[in-house]
Amino acid sequence: MVFELSEEQRMIRDVARDFAQQELKPGVIARDEQQQFPAAQVKRLGELGFLGMMVAPEYGGAGLDTVSYVLAMEELSKVDASASVVVSVNNSLVCFGLEKYGTDAQKEKYLKPLAMGKQIGAFCLSEPEAGSDATSQRTTAVDKGDYYLLNGTKNWITNGSTATTYLVMAQTHPEKDHHGINTLIVEKGTEGFTVGPKENKLGIRGSDTHSLHFNDVKVPKENRIGADGFGFSFAMKALEGGRIGIAAQALGIASGAYELALAYAKERRTFGKPIGQHQAIQFKLADMATRIEAARLLCLKAARLKDLDLPYAQASSMAKLFASETAMKITVDAVQIHGGYGYVKEYHVERLMRDAKITQIYEGTSEIQQLIIAREILKD
Repeated sequence: MVFELSEEQRMIRDVARDFAQQELKPGVIARDEQQQFPAAQVKRLGELGFLGMMVAPEYGGAGLDTVSYVLAMEELSKVDASASVVVSVNNSLVCFGLEKYGTDAQKEKYLKPLAMGKQIGAFCLSEPEAGSDATSQRTTAVDKGDYYLLNGTKNWITNGSTATTYLVMAQTHPEKDHHGINTLIVEKGTEGFTVGPKENKLGIRGSDTHSLHFNDVKVPKENRIGADGFGFSFAMKALEGGRIGIAAQALGIASGAYELALAYAKERRTFGKPIGQHQAIQFKLADMATRIEAARLLCLKAARLKDLDLPYAQASSMAKLFASETAMKITVDAVQIHGGYGYVKEYHVERLMRDAKITQIYEGTSEIQQLIIAREILKD
């Protein structure tokens, strides 16, 4: 067990930390209030290589490991989860899937600009009646010979209007249940493809979340990823890695709230001394620090297993479950430590508390993670 980071990993972490503090933090409160997508900041993240961190250099990526990705996600998420979720989706769900399962032509046309940060991708699985039950795909992709005719609606899509490349799961062979689902690459601007209004959300309000509508959209056969019927397996494989990214996001939200609470506890005075000298606050801080360390180790373990090409489904679900629950608890405690100031936007912790909630829901709810973990540990 080696816990020491390499020089390259420390450098990536430090670059992400500096970027978060210098370029994400200014204006983050206003972007949250105005539901403004961090377009300029995301563009810079792309220029710095954060949108294709794990993609091979031959396809325009940085060729980094998953551990580096987790470190970067934590630092970015300490400040702005609306920006970090773009990094997560583009890396874990879109670029990963295209690089691992796409054809050479698909990688050349779609993966390269995504990995270089010139474009943004979206992963389109959820539907009005297909959230945790992802097998119940109502969106259809009828085989018309040299193209598919795509019809249906997708919900809660991150990067909904800002993406240019959409990976869409749709049912082609209903009689085969989830074995009949395909994943299709759909380009923005394709006739019949429209984007619904932006969702007005509790947290990650700067994130670009929309419903997508497909009305007789023609998708060329060459835009199918993998063999016919591979779509559901593709989605599940992508989500295994995606959970590492969201776990790291939750870790970052928790870490950011803890750091703010710790600093405040050293400065705020009551009854003649800093509140950090009161045992009630000390116990909260000790618990926060311990939970964060445990969450971090779970995230790094899952990342390391993925880098070693070892099974990591259980580890990624454990990391996401624990880190997201930790983020929710710690952000609530951080608001409590701040007292009345914690309820005020300028102190950041109320936003982190709102942002934390989504980590228990998207890319598999906490309950779904428990099911996955139980299934893994009960295997013969």
